[in-house]
Amino acid sequence: MKKLFVITLVFFLGFTLIAQEVKTDKVLFKLPSVNVVDMNGKKINTADLGNDGKPFIISFWATWCKPCVKELTTISEVYQDWQEETGVKLIAVSIDDSRSSAQVKTLVNGKNWEFEILLDANSDLKRAMNVNAVPHTFIVNGKGEIVWQHTSFSEGSELELISLIRKLNAGEPIAH
Repeated sequence: MKKLFVITLVFFLGFTLIAQEVKTDKVLFKLPSVNVVDMNGKKINTADLGNDGKPFIISFWATWCKPCVKELTTISEVYQDWQEETGVKLIAVSIDDSRSSAQVKTLVNGKNWEFEILLDANSDLKRAMNVNAVPHTFIVNGKGEIVWQHTSFSEGSELELISLIRKLNAGEPIAH
């Protein structure tokens, strides 16, 4: 009877440890495979996006979204410094529909944004990444895995963003 109790106890403890291990594993998602276009109309599959093994930022935005424009303008002011320091790349994905997407190029050129700009006029990427509101920002690690995301923009948010990129470059985990 004692052996049966010990075997049952060992089995139960082993099962509990395995269950806890599964709960603590963090599942990282890759970018979905969706076709979007750049500002020249060239089709790009988002599963092919990358930054030579370095982290990159994907920012969903729209011309009519004032916080989006403010966020990208703020990042634009320090973007060259960020690139020199960390090698990070920002990809700004416009969710403007076909009626307002003609304004994207004018706004981007007027603001002198040097980001890679993609147009998701059909909202396919937006739906695939479960973006419900803009601005919505993702950090993708060098393996193409989404490691962080956040919505909205407030003064100083860009400092948190570059801090997270520095951590990724240093091999430190980031949590959100």
